[in-house]
Formats: sequence, structure tokens, C-alpha cells
Amino acid sequence: MTHRDPAATIQHAMLTRLKLRQLNLLLAISRQRALNRVAVEMGISQPAITKALREVEEIFGTALFERSPRGLKANAAGQAVLSYAERSLADLQATSQVLAAIDNGHGGRVRIGITTQVPQSLLSAALHNLLRQAPRLSVVLAEGTTDQLVDRIKNRELDCALGRSYEGDSAEIIQLPLYEQEPCLVVATRNQKRLSRGALDWEKLAALDWILPPPNTPMRRLYNTIFITAGVQPPIPIMETISVRSMETVLNAEANAIALLPRDVVNELFVGGLIAPLSHRITWTLPPVTFLCQRNLAEQPVFRGLSLALQETATAMKNPPPSNR
Repeated sequence: MTHRDPAATIQHAMLTRLKLRQLNLLLAISRQRALNRVAVEMGISQPAITKALREVEEIFGTALFERSPRGLKANAAGQAVLSYAERSLADLQATSQVLAAIDNGHGGRVRIGITTQVPQSLLSAALHNLLRQAPRLSVVLAEGTTDQLVDRIKNRELDCALGRSYEGDSAEIIQLPLYEQEPCLVVATRNQKRLSRGALDWEKLAALDWILPPPNTPMRRLYNTIFITAGVQPPIPIMETISVRSMETVLNAEANAIALLPRDVVNELFVGGLIAPLSHRITWTLPPVTFLCQRNLAEQPVFRGLSLALQETATAMKNPPPSNR
């Protein structure tokens, strides 16, 4: 007697019976937590919703929700199916947008995320590579921390990102390290001379008004580790942000404001004269600037060309041409 693989049975049921509208129903139930509210949202009767839920649970061979004092709550199986539903409907939306872009004369649609702490030259190289293609691509640009961008790539909300190396669960994502950045202490230009006096003293630095990344982000944890390693309690920041523009504003408004930024980013901003690096050099490096991409997209010509352009730009940044002077 042969025993059929349970996973194969579920897969067969999904391939032959599962419909996208049923996935949409499950997401609505997770969102509303009550079948009567789902019925109102979807414009059909509650008995029809109950029947539809029973049918989709038969496809997966198990209950997907359990009742709680706050309404319906996904169980372990339900959470797995909801994750699949979110990815599937996100892929559907992305595909429809790509087709609409092609129909409007574009070569397709690329959704790219960036961290704000990469130099303009690298971002310009990425956008120039995407926009110079013929016919041109439609480009969607989103900003965030690396962990936010990774989550959005996993959820199929982004195709790729320019962020930092990521050590979490990223089997669905390829990572191409580009180069390492040197961290740099940065203040308002008018405060540079005063705050640069003396040797590097983390205890004195910790007493200043810090601008730090948001809590529970990889970079915030890294900065906290630096203070703790130096034997200093991490400071309570006056602002938590990854926005370089916001940092510039606060640095210029507060006499003792200070932040940590990559030196290549500071060098670009220093040209404008608003902020300046302290004279102290920091010996540790930041996690590498990295190109992250959905694994199933990485070999497509658009993304392969983008990764090559970023590698060429990063190499040029590390090895600038000799000065003519």
C-alpha cells in the first residue's frame, strides 16, 4: 500500500482548486477578524462568507482560524497560508503594474529600495542605469532601513534594494557586497573646531546631543555596541531618524548636536558647507553597502545590468583617478 505525500496532496489541491479570490478572502478575515465585517467589506452575505471559508479550509485540509475574545485569529497553519496569500497577491499586483507600464510604452517596471546613507554617486549610477534603457523602465523608488527593505523584498513589494549586508533569514534574496564605508562623526560646520578639540573621548561624546537611527534597527544596535565596548552608556538621542536631510537640519539647529554618518556621504554633504566631519578617525567599519535582489529576478537582464553598474561605480569610488594637479 502506497502512502501519498501530504504535502503533494495539498499542492495538488492548491493547483487545481485554489482561486485568487479565496486568498483575498483570507486576508480580509485576518484584517477584519469577524465574518460579518468581512461580508460588509466584500459586499456579500455572511452565510456566503462562511461557506467560502469552509471551502478554502477544505483545500488546505485544516482549519486556518480559531476564535478568540477579539474575534477570529489565524492559527499556525493560517499564518503560513496568509504569508503565501500576501506574496501571491503582491506578485499579482506587481505583474499587473509591469504590464501596464509596458502598455504605456515603458520597458517594464522596477521597484528599488535604498537606504539614505549611501553616497549620491552610487544612487545616481543605479538610476542612470535604469532610466537610460530603451524603451525606458518605469522606476519606483522607496527609502527605508535595510531590515525594512529586506522585509519588503520578501513580501514582493520591492524587486531589489541598495542597502547594507543582512545577516537574517534571507534565502529568497541574493546579496552582492559592493564596498565598506568608514563611519564619521559629523556636526554643524560652525561647531567643527570646538567639538574637535582634544583626543577621541567617547565619554565626552556621549554627553552631546545625539541623532541616532530608530531603536531596534541593526545600525542602532551597532552604535549602541560601540558605546558599550568603549565603556560608556549609550546616549539617549534628541532625534531618531535615518533621514540625512533631517540630520542636517538638527545639526545646524543645536550647538551640541552630533551624528554618525559614512565618510563618503559626509564628504558629499561637506561641499554644501552645512555639516562637517570631526577630526577624529574611527577605526571600525560599517557593514558593507550591498545590492540585494529577489533571487528569482537576479539573472534577468535588467537586474544583472544594474548590479554590474553598481559594481563598476563602487570600484571607481574605491580607486579614484589620480589628480592632474
